Amino acid sequence: MTSTTFRFGGDLEVRRLGFGAMHLPTEPGPGRENALAVARRAVELGVTLIDTAHLYGGGANEELLAEALHPYPEGLLITTKVGVARIEGEWRLDGRPATLRDQVEQALRRLRVERIELLQLHRIDPATPLADQLGTLRDLRTEGLIGRIGLSEVTVDELARAREIADIESVQNRYNLLDREHEPVLDACAAAGIAFLPWRPVAWGKAGAEAEIAAVAADLGATPTQVALAWLLHRSPVVLPIPGTARIEHLEENLAAADIDLTPAHRDRLDRLAEGAGAASAAD
Repeated sequence: MTSTTFRFGGDLEVRRLGFGAMHLPTEPGPGRENALAVARRAVELGVTLIDTAHLYGGGANEELLAEALHPYPEGLLITTKVGVARIEGEWRLDGRPATLRDQVEQALRRLRVERIELLQLHRIDPATPLADQLGTLRDLRTEGLIGRIGLSEVTVDELARAREIADIESVQNRYNLLDREHEPVLDACAAAGIAFLPWRPVAWGKAGAEAEIAAVAADLGATPTQVALAWLLHRSPVVLPIPGTARIEHLEENLAAADIDLTPAHRDRLDRLAEGAGAASAAD
């Protein structure tokens, strides 16, 4: 088994198996109360990396996490994303400098922090020069409002061009055992020591339908979801899965995957699934 932790920039250490907060309900009522409990339980179970975004409820998800967890325990990293805005009633890419700066300032208020340790560009906006988008984030880092810059849903070429403008410390692309479209991006991140945060890390329930995954799960006394997450942790030491759920029992199941040690034979069986893995297309 590879290391259970990862260090951003050599100094900010987190546990590799994190939590994605996207699915937590934010509307008042029992669902919200349960969401608060899920977030708190994640931290109780040792999660030190939680992912959110401005897109998730227009900042409501950030506010939920602050309500659940502030004042934050030492060592907890909440990373958020900017660059998608509500325009004329629709969510659209918006990487204009003024928008990015405003969303970062909003996130600071909602999360109740003075600095966002990892800020990710949710998508590259093709209508805005990349130098303007990353230049803005670089300026915010210089000002001390963010600590590190990350990207989401990028190609190998886009990552390379971005690194010419600013230091990039994370990439968040869709990737899982059955969807390896972004394998070249993961390889580029591994070569550079950049954290790779796969979203949709368990193929939305499809893992249980695959005979090979089910067989490995039966061998280990685990669930197919746990096997899919364990495979990601074994795939590369730069992989930091962020499975999301709104149910405590699923949260506990997901985090237990960190204790599963796949044998070389199991990994070989799972690796071969790539030959038949199709790339899905969707947005987080």
